[in-house]
Amino acid sequence: MAPEGSTRATTGKTNEVKWTGTRVDLIFGSHSQLRALAEVYACSDSGEKFAKDFVAAWAKVMDNESLRRGLK
Repeated sequence: MAPEGSTRATTGKTNEVKWTGTRVDLIFGSHSQLRALAEVYACSDSGEKFAKDFVAAWAKVMDNESLRRGLK
């Protein structure tokens, strides 16, 4: 049985379920850039890379001048 909120793909003749996926599966499956990022960060040895990239992105957002001025 498919989880609530998931989509099922079935065969035409027998109506047998071939694939089950959530909205997130559909988005990542159809967007090659998101899929590539997910694959890089999902690797077992990517913890340090993820942490460094996250800190760099967070610092960039926090250092943004428009945020300090109240998004005028």
